[in-house]
Amino acid sequence: MKLPISRSALQFIKYACVGVINTLVTFGVIILCKSILGLNPWISNALGYICGIVNSFIWNKRWVFKTSGHYAREAIAFLSGALICYGIQLLAVWLLFNEISLKEWEYSLYSFTLSGYGIATICGNIVYTVAYYIYNKLITFRQ
Repeated sequence: MKLPISRSALQFIKYACVGVINTLVTFGVIILCKSILGLNPWISNALGYICGIVNSFIWNKRWVFKTSGHYAREAIAFLSGALICYGIQLLAVWLLFNEISLKEWEYSLYSFTLSGYGIATICGNIVYTVAYYIYNKLITFRQ
């Protein structure tokens, strides 16, 4: 039985799965470097993000977008897209927090409190994910 799902929707689901794997790799490396190896937290963080972006590039190239393009061109475009979309994310967080005045917002559920900055950050991460998917589909891994 074949599921009625479009190729683009399946591709985005795969992209989201890679994002989850990427987060686990990034945090795993940070914890390994900082807590087990005793490295400086800033170095651990940098190593975690480097490993995460390399992991993400390989999975996206081979599994999500399945391209056979030139590695160097795609890697440079992938890294450039990460930086561009991070800038878009920061702008979205800033706009939501400062211009839409999420500063005053606060939601509490039992002992958990979500601040306006937290809400803006979650929204910014959604913006980043969608923008980076579109960027990679149209630019990095175009076919």
